[in-house]
Amino acid sequence: MAGNTKELRVRIKSVTSTLQLTKAMGLVASSKIRRANEAMLNAREYTDSLEQAIASLTSSLECLKSPFMRNDGGNRTRLIVIAGDRGLAGGYNANVFKLASQYPDAEIIPLGKRACERYGKEVKSSEKYYFADAYPLAEELCRDFSEGKFDRLGILYTEYISVMANEAKIKWILPFQKSEKQDASVVFEPDHLTVLNRVAKEYVAGLLIAALRESFASEVAARRMAMDSAGKNAKQMIEDLKLEYNRARQGAITQEITEIVAGSGNE
Repeated sequence: MAGNTKELRVRIKSVTSTLQLTKAMGLVASSKIRRANEAMLNAREYTDSLEQAIASLTSSLECLKSPFMRNDGGNRTRLIVIAGDRGLAGGYNANVFKLASQYPDAEIIPLGKRACERYGKEVKSSEKYYFADAYPLAEELCRDFSEGKFDRLGILYTEYISVMANEAKIKWILPFQKSEKQDASVVFEPDHLTVLNRVAKEYVAGLLIAALRESFASEVAARRMAMDSAGKNAKQMIEDLKLEYNRARQGAITQEITEIVAGSGNE
C-alpha cells in the first residue's frame, strides 16, 4: 500500500509539471495572437488590392499572350506547403500534411520547420519569413513557369476562421485565370500585357506572405486552444489522482490501525 501511495505522489508531481508547462505555452500563444492577427489582417488588405489589380489586367484579351496565363492542360504541380515551426498545436500540422498527401506527384516546396523536416529540405522558419525572402522564391517560380518547367503552382496553407477554427486549404496561383471583371476607370501604362508580366513576381510573393501570416495566426490560435484543453485535462487528472491517493493513504492508515489492534489483542 505504501508503494502505491509513493507511485501516486510521483504521478501527481509529473502531471503538475505538465500543467505548468501547458500554462506557460498557453500564455506565450495568447501573447502572440493579437500581433499575429494584426499582421494577418494587413496582409489580407494587401492581397485584396493585388487581386483587384490582377483581375483588371487579366480581363484584357491582350494578356492572354502572357506566359503567366499559359494553360496547356499539363498536370506538373509545384506546391508550397506551409506548416508550423513547432508542434503542440492540436491538429494544425497534421491537417496540412493530410491535404498535401492528396498530391503525391507534386514537387513540394516546404516552409516551416515541421514541413522542412518532413520533406527533407533545408529548414526555413514560417514565423520569420519576410518579403525579402519571398521575392527571390517568387522570381524563381515565375521564371520556371514561364519556361514551362511546371504547369501549375499552389500554396497549401491554413486559413484562419476564428480562434477556435481553422482549415487547411490550397490557393492556386499560376496560371492566372482570365477575369470577366473589367474596370474601365483603370488605365495601365504602357499596356496591360507589360504590366501583368512585370507585377507577376510581386503578386506571387505577396500571396505567399499573406498565406504565411494566415497560417501563423491559425497556428498560435490552435496552440492556445490545445494548451487550454491540455490544461483542463491535467487538472482533472490531478484531482482524480489526489482522490485515489487519499483513498490509498486512508486505506494504509486503516490497515496499520487494524494491525496494531490485532497485535494488542494477541497480547
